[in-house]
Amino acid sequence: MSSGRGRVGFVPRILAVPAIVGLALLVLPLVALVLRVDWSTLWSDVTSAEALSALGLSLGTGLTATTVCVVLGVPLALTIARSGARTAAVLRALVTVPLVLPPMVGGIAMLFLFGRPSWLGGVLGEWGIRVPFTTTAVILAQTFVALPFLVLALEGALRTTGVGYEQAAAALGAGRWTILGRVTLPLAAPGLIAGIVLCFARAIGEFGATALFAGNAPGVTQTMPLAIYTAFNGAGVSQGTAVALSLLLLVTAIAVLLLVRAWRPEAQR
Repeated sequence: MSSGRGRVGFVPRILAVPAIVGLALLVLPLVALVLRVDWSTLWSDVTSAEALSALGLSLGTGLTATTVCVVLGVPLALTIARSGARTAAVLRALVTVPLVLPPMVGGIAMLFLFGRPSWLGGVLGEWGIRVPFTTTAVILAQTFVALPFLVLALEGALRTTGVGYEQAAAALGAGRWTILGRVTLPLAAPGLIAGIVLCFARAIGEFGATALFAGNAPGVTQTMPLAIYTAFNGAGVSQGTAVALSLLLLVTAIAVLLLVRAWRPEAQR
């Protein structure tokens, strides 16, 4: 039996009907979005002052949030991957919470943590630091929702590689930092790269937590998702610009999927 035939298996053929319906439910709305684009004004829509402001803010805060995720997420992933089974399970569950938590709930939680009525907000206020409804709040909200993608992707790669090569390097006299930089992270590089790419994509697409924690001030906290939402509620950028920005986010998502696939050589092609 050929390998192609072997992949078919013995799934009842009638299941192809709901499978096609499900695929259509996922694809047709995106097709409708592409068909709605006014290609004659696409360039002017994307390069309008309001669109460029939202685009620049999204890219800037997204890159900053991704950097923060790398700085915090790599040690966290290493800790989970090298912890005992029970500790790792608890830490992994805590990291997963933002993935299943409604983003707006996350925004409210961050507002309660950094707002002036909270102990932390009060301390920061005494130092003259205000976090809510600032660009910093955008970065924190993006970090909150994107960090799990990097941690879980890297932690999975670290668990797959195991500790055998690390033990061999230690037996040869390598120090902990040498092992980390020349053995552990290079072996887990596909997972790290995939996590960084997914982290950035999630950051620039964040809406709910940002809206509640950072607000929607043009040029300060209005990212692309917020600009799109504002346009379809009759304010801010035009709907043509909103559609163009939506297309840009769609293209970014597809590019992210292609990059992640390219960095997973073990994936079936």
